Amino acid sequence: MSLISTPPAPRASSHGRTPPGAGGGRDAAVDLIRAACLVAVVVVHALMVGVSVQGGEPVLENALEPWDGFTSFSWFAQMMPLFFIAGGFAAATHYKRLRLRGVTAAGYVASRMGRLLPIPLLAAGATAAILAALALLGVDPTIVATAGWRISQPLWFLGVYVLCSALVPAMVAMHDRAPRATLVALGAAILTVDGLRLVTGVEPIGFANLLFVWLFVQQLGLWLADGAAPGARTAVVALAGGATWIAIGASPANLFEALNPPTAVLALLGVAQYAVFAALRPWLTLLADVPAVRRAADAINLRAMTIYSWHMPATVLLAGGVLVATQLLGGQLPLPLSDAWWLSRPAWFVGVAGVVAVTVVVAGRLERRALARVRIVTRPTPLRAAAAALVAAAGVLVILAGAGALAAWLCGAALLAGALLLCSDRGQKANAAPSSTP
Repeated sequence: MSLISTPPAPRASSHGRTPPGAGGGRDAAVDLIRAACLVAVVVVHALMVGVSVQGGEPVLENALEPWDGFTSFSWFAQMMPLFFIAGGFAAATHYKRLRLRGVTAAGYVASRMGRLLPIPLLAAGATAAILAALALLGVDPTIVATAGWRISQPLWFLGVYVLCSALVPAMVAMHDRAPRATLVALGAAILTVDGLRLVTGVEPIGFANLLFVWLFVQQLGLWLADGAAPGARTAVVALAGGATWIAIGASPANLFEALNPPTAVLALLGVAQYAVFAALRPWLTLLADVPAVRRAADAINLRAMTIYSWHMPATVLLAGGVLVATQLLGGQLPLPLSDAWWLSRPAWFVGVAGVVAVTVVVAGRLERRALARVRIVTRPTPLRAAAAALVAAAGVLVILAGAGALAAWLCGAALLAGALLLCSDRGQKANAAPSSTP
């Protein structure tokens, strides 16, 4: 699956500048794409939240599942591979800067966990409190369970991101030694997992690709940081490979269904998205230099993990509020996918944007207070840093495995808190700062 030529060593251009990212700094086009991908994620999740009254009973559902155009839509709306590529670029440049300052690999991991975990920990605690309050108020248990499940669904990203972040030092080292071989090995692992799942029919085998697929696309971000730029031919080969994989039944054609478990098609989509980004990069850089665009991208990236952690609780609560208000006023909600429902989506997006913005502002204040109290251990042992990442991932797994039940949220929050304790040290001076971007 190595579809990119070996990246050249960073060198000065004819204008005396090094390739973007090669010097370990930020890149305006990458920052813009990271912000745009996050906005796309929030929009798609908002579109999926469908609330209505059917047969006299309130229904909370994924509105897009029965849509005939969902598969075609997924090929344009599935931005997670590009998100991970941009994240890989940022992680690689950040880690290399810290390494120059003498930070160890374990120190990097502890720092990342210490700055990352307070945000989803607060969101998990708030979600558990809300679910408990709904149950005490006598809300239909089915609605409470569905709300907990819907809110939990995007959490797979957090678990994967924690593990991928913890592996950044190792993956950077492997990339520096053998970039092509590392990418090929990850690609081979992805194909092997998909092949075994296809041949045996044992679906859980595919969940091994939660690590391999996202490490692969994160690794593409390291190539991006080196200045590698795949071309149109690479994109065509990748898309053809994805189409073949779908044709033999190794992956769903719907790229949102292909997330669970992830398949090679997502890795190949990442290659194609990387090629498209490389082609558009000069124009994206010009766009990112527009002051208003730069301010918007910076604001989103600065609060990226907060937005990701809180947007689903805020959206589901908004949907519940709309349902209650409509019933109290004696009105009717349009059925998902009806003409009236589609016409109401612009107003729905405005409502979601407003509620998420307010939630992020309020949550951000709580997070800053929490982060101010976190004192990251500066010289952790590798075992301690690894344990923090594994316990955090386990917390996410518990919530997902428990289908977002109240007990699962409580246990998951406890594990996230335990992971945070593993990478913190009350006896040292606080050096944590608000997490900028995932």
